[in-house]
Amino acid sequence: MSRLAAREVTGVVLAGGQGRRMGGVDKGLVPFAGRPLVAHAAACLRPHVGELVINANRHRDAYAEHADRVITDVEDGFQGPLMGIYSGLRAARTPWVVFIPCDSPALPGDLVVRLVAGLAERGEGTDILVAHDGERLHPVVALMRRSLADDLHQALLAGERKIDRWYARHAWAPHDLSDCAAAFANLNTEEERVRLEAQLSEARP
Repeated sequence: MSRLAAREVTGVVLAGGQGRRMGGVDKGLVPFAGRPLVAHAAACLRPHVGELVINANRHRDAYAEHADRVITDVEDGFQGPLMGIYSGLRAARTPWVVFIPCDSPALPGDLVVRLVAGLAERGEGTDILVAHDGERLHPVVALMRRSLADDLHQALLAGERKIDRWYARHAWAPHDLSDCAAAFANLNTEEERVRLEAQLSEARP
């Protein structure tokens, strides 16, 4: 399989959650190292995708500063990341879509390049490539075919809300990113945000 060009990939930042463990805040807009969390996610994707889309269910105007388009979940009610993935697949205009969460500000800048290279190495049969840090999968860091949208719609109608169970219906594969395992830290609490911000500040030369 030849390597995908940027114009063949839509980047989607998942920022549609309720942020319950952070007190119900809109997590993507929480400040981190001088910028909202979503700005770090956008910077990771922007150079490597044909269009940058943010999936958000609140404060669309604020998110619009960081994306080409802002989309909401196809169905309301904060139904979880699988609904965000479906909404991103529906909105995409390219054959492939890469997803990342809004709350992992340390993701490597070459993430998309590495996923695209991994897909090319595996050949035509792969539908979904999922980041693996050497110990565990990160299901919301994934590159997948837009054509999976219809199947995901049927799964959602049947009540499916577990990402891993839906992935198992398709030709999916993990992609080894264990050399940068710490980059996948995601922020669920204010304490985690403060700790990671301090760690990254100390790591800067």
